[in-house]
Amino acid sequence: MLAANPPPMSASSATTDRPRLLVIDDDRKLCRLIADYLVPLGYDVEAVHTGPEGVERATAKPWSAVILDLMLPGLDGFEVLKQIRHTSDVPVLMLTARGDEADRIVGLEIGADDYLPKTFSTRELLARIRAVTRRTTRSNEPSQAALAEIVIAGLRIRPGPRTAVLDDAPLTLTPVEFELLLSLARAKGRVKTRDHLLEEIRDRDYEVFDRSIDVHISALRKKLGDDPKAPRFIRTVRTAGYMLLDPDAD
Repeated sequence: MLAANPPPMSASSATTDRPRLLVIDDDRKLCRLIADYLVPLGYDVEAVHTGPEGVERATAKPWSAVILDLMLPGLDGFEVLKQIRHTSDVPVLMLTARGDEADRIVGLEIGADDYLPKTFSTRELLARIRAVTRRTTRSNEPSQAALAEIVIAGLRIRPGPRTAVLDDAPLTLTPVEFELLLSLARAKGRVKTRDHLLEEIRDRDYEVFDRSIDVHISALRKKLGDDPKAPRFIRTVRTAGYMLLDPDAD
């Protein structure tokens, strides 16, 4: 469970420019502990306690991130996530009491940005929230080169509006999937290791030993219509990492 918390602060004292977090969890005590910890650190926290409420609140207004429990009354966390992803690419951090790796993989495949077991520490919770929100925060004055559109064999990636189009059809990508695609595209024709990709898309204030990059790459491939055995875009380089193919290279 959570470690010792700083003194609570009322969320009503939050200013409008504070990051806004939605917690969807039926454990009211845990929701209060999360709020008591994060509000003094500059976050505005709201909590709801059922799956249907979670879908309604998550899609009703913009959030900096959503913290989503897997086990919920009304709708489970998987279904809530699916419905959120129909209309929103808000960063989603899944909370689960289950230790089954399959549950975590399913969550990542349907659009979660990260996951955290309910035995987390406050430091890890904060690090992961910062990581998923950082991925969707643009710099105030991005360079022209950083904003330049990337075009590769029918794939058009626009870093400014954070959109991608394949053969004139818009791609619906999660924030992590977009960051992975952009990273691979900027290194077109060169191998990117899993460690390099992890360093680029999330903070490393805590140790990470999972293979979530592989899950996100798999989901990205499906959206690109890519066959791993005969890839058009993303090639797996065994024991090394991944590479976005350069159709103009020899």
